[in-house]
Amino acid sequence: MTIQATVDGQVVEWRDKKRYLWIMGAIIPLIPLMMWGLHALTGGATVVWFFGPFFVFVLIPLFDLLAGLDPNNPPDELIEALEEDRFYRWVTYAFIPVQIAGLIWGAYLLGGNTLPGIDDPLTVVQKIGLALGLGMVAGIGINTAHELGHKKEEHERWFARVALAQTFYGHFFIEHNRGHHVRVATPEDPASGRLGETVWEFMPRTIIGSLKSAWSLEKKRFVRQKKSHWSIKNDLFNAWAFSLVLWGGLMIAFGWQILPYLLIQAAAGIWLLESVNYLEHYGMKRAKLDSGRYERVNPSHSWNSNNIGTNVLLYHLQRHSDHHANPTRRYQALRDFKEAPVLPTGYAGMIVLTWIPQVWRKVMDERVLSHYDGDIGRANLHPRTADAYVRKYGAGTSQDEEVAAA
Repeated sequence: MTIQATVDGQVVEWRDKKRYLWIMGAIIPLIPLMMWGLHALTGGATVVWFFGPFFVFVLIPLFDLLAGLDPNNPPDELIEALEEDRFYRWVTYAFIPVQIAGLIWGAYLLGGNTLPGIDDPLTVVQKIGLALGLGMVAGIGINTAHELGHKKEEHERWFARVALAQTFYGHFFIEHNRGHHVRVATPEDPASGRLGETVWEFMPRTIIGSLKSAWSLEKKRFVRQKKSHWSIKNDLFNAWAFSLVLWGGLMIAFGWQILPYLLIQAAAGIWLLESVNYLEHYGMKRAKLDSGRYERVNPSHSWNSNNIGTNVLLYHLQRHSDHHANPTRRYQALRDFKEAPVLPTGYAGMIVLTWIPQVWRKVMDERVLSHYDGDIGRANLHPRTADAYVRKYGAGTSQDEEVAAA
C-alpha cells in the first residue's frame, strides 16, 4: 500500500516495504503453542520445552543475518499520514490478547493438566522450560507495552498496563516515560548502561533503581496535587492490581503450585527487557552545559540497528534515537539517523554477547571510544572501572567529576 500526500501542490508517495512484515510480531506470543506442536512431532522430547530461548537467541539472530538491513526512512512530509494508518495500530493491539491467551494456556499445563499429544503432565524440567518460554513472550510483551504506553490515547495506555501485568513490572510504565526519557544517557539514569559495567552489575542497579524512581515520581505527583500517594489512583498501585488479578485468577483456576513458574517467567521477562535497556545507551553520555543541565537528547545518544528481523519483531525499537527525540511517534514512522551509533547486529544477537563481559567489551568498547573521537571523558563511565579506562585510553579533554560522583 502506498502512502501519499500533497505538499505545495506536488504529490509525495512512499511505500512501506515492511508493511505486512509487521504482522510477524504476532508470532512471538505463539511460542507456547509452538512447543506443543514440537512436543507432538518429537514424541515428547523434553528439549522442545526450551524452544522459547532458542527462538529468541538463536533463530532471531539468524533471521537478522539472512534478512539484512533496511535503512530506508519515510519522507518527512508523509510521517503524519503514515501514523494515521490504523493498520499499524491493530498490529500491536493483536499482540496482547494472544499474549494473555498463551499465558493462560501455559498456566493450564503448569497446573498439571494435559492436552492432545501430551499424555502425561509435564515434568518439573519441562515446566521450567515452558516458564522460560512464557518469559520470552512476556519480555517482548513489555516492548509492546512500551510502544503503546507512550501514546496519548487512553485505551492504548491501558493496553500497555495489561501487557505489563504478566511480569508484575507495571512500574516500568511510569519510570520509563517520566524518568528514563528525562535522564537518558546520564550517570543518574538507572536504565542507561555505563561503559565498563557488565550486564550482571547493571541488572540489580536498574531493577532497584527503576522501582525507586517510579515510586518517587508518583509520590511527587501527588505532592503537587496536595494529596496522599496512598491511593488507588497511584499508577503503581493500579498497575500492580492488574498483576494481582491476573496471577490470582490463574492460581485460582490452576492451583497455587504454578506460583514458582509464574515467578520464573516474570524474572525471565524482566531480564530480557533490562538486557535491552543495558545495550540501548551503553556508554552514551549527554554533555553537561554551563548551566549544570544536560544537553538535549539527540540521535548520538542511542545505539541503533537497521536489522530487519529484530526490527519487525520489536516494532522498530532499534530505531531508538528517533524514539527518544519523538517519544509519541508511532513505530512505523521512526527514522534512522546517520549520526546515531550503530550496533554490529540486532538486539537479540547483542544480548547473547552481554553474557560474556570480555566478549561484550571487545565488541563494544572500541565502538564507544570511536563514537567519541577517542575522548573517553565524554563517555558514561562506570565508577568501578573508570580508573582502569582512564589509564588505558587517557583522561580525555572532557573528563570531569561526574564519574567520581556517580
